Amino acid sequence: QVQLVESGGGVVQPGGSLRLSCTATGFTLYDYAIGWFRQAPGKEREGVACISGGDSDTYYADSVKGRFTISREKAKNMLYLHMNSLKPEDTAIYFCSAVWIYGNKWWPRPEVTSWGQGTQVTVSS
Repeated sequence: QVQLVESGGGVVQPGGSLRLSCTATGFTLYDYAIGWFRQAPGKEREGVACISGGDSDTYYADSVKGRFTISREKAKNMLYLHMNSLKPEDTAIYFCSAVWIYGNKWWPRPEVTSWGQGTQVTVSS
């Protein structure tokens, strides 16, 4: 198991933007499908976006389509989540994980990556 490291969270006003980053040491992100998940207080963890191995496909939760973009920088072994038009309901801790993709759904792969500390995103005026 590898633990991925998330960063880039913060406090932003509604309508603002943030870019989250995900990386790992000794683990090549490009070789795997990787997804972003989030967990708000009192709620279950939910998938936000994912990208297939080799970057051929991307998938998004309906709640973030058109506002969030997932991308990967192979040379830097980095994965990003570009978040625009942020809403208060986007407030959560955001995590990245290796994932299985089937159809337009994805699930974490705990046999490959374990959950990190995540990065807190707070959208508030």
